[in-house]
Amino acid sequence: MSRARPSTPADAVPQREKVVPTSAKIVRVVIYIFLIACTVIWLVPLAWAALTSFRSYQDTAANGYVSLPTTLTLSNFVDAWTQGSMGIHLLNSLLITVPGVALVLMLASFAGYVIVRIPGKFNMALLLMFTAANLLPSQILIAPLFRVFLATPLPTWLNDSGTLYDSLFGVLVMNTVFQLGFCVFVLSNYMRTIPVEITEAAIVDGASLFKQFWHVVLPLVRPALGALGTLEFTWIYNDFFWGLVLMQTPDKRPVTAALALLRGTYFTNNNMIAAGALMTAIPTVLVYFLLRKQMIAGLTLGSTKG
Repeated sequence: MSRARPSTPADAVPQREKVVPTSAKIVRVVIYIFLIACTVIWLVPLAWAALTSFRSYQDTAANGYVSLPTTLTLSNFVDAWTQGSMGIHLLNSLLITVPGVALVLMLASFAGYVIVRIPGKFNMALLLMFTAANLLPSQILIAPLFRVFLATPLPTWLNDSGTLYDSLFGVLVMNTVFQLGFCVFVLSNYMRTIPVEITEAAIVDGASLFKQFWHVVLPLVRPALGALGTLEFTWIYNDFFWGLVLMQTPDKRPVTAALALLRGTYFTNNNMIAAGALMTAIPTVLVYFLLRKQMIAGLTLGSTKG
């Protein structure tokens, strides 16, 4: 009787190494060099500002900004926080940003669901209107908007002056309106990828239109909402234009517009301004680290399809 040959494990079978062409290696090296160069160019201004914020004014005045520091101090951060009233302005920014992000995501999800799931003749025209609104620069609208804000009455519990001008509510409205178009465009396109059979099954079960949206569609778009929420928090919080032109009272301005208050009439401490700018960026960095998983998941949606 012939003995059976022992089976060879799959791991013991030698595998041929994949040969990478020389041209592909060169392209990969060039790409890595380009990405590293872009990263360095991006980080150099931030690192320079951080180094300047820890240097005293006497040090930079004597040795220049392009020099190694002789001493490091935290006095610039203390001066920026106290002289610029950063706490009040930071609270103003949060009172604008947090409700603004919530309103933008809520209204955009409603509008996107209506455009995608409810049949209508003007759905595409409505989507184009939201998209086209993103093409209008805010600077060309400031003249008519300024007059509208002065003429629009507002309850005194929202603004002491009784008008929409010089109020946190007015800046909140402007940021919400100008960010709405982009969110509607993104959410409507993502909702279009959700199979119609899912909502049809909910209709068979007797779910109303709102229940279809709230219990079926909205949980499926949660990754997109997480990515948009992170982006919108950054964009609304970092807004400088509306907080500057639609605000008259310095104490009501958001923190980005309040950085201009650190400039003196005859003397400007750039080290203190750099410290104030770094403190201003802390909330956006914290939000990014808290929501980075949702943001990456939302930005990579559909990357593995096809």
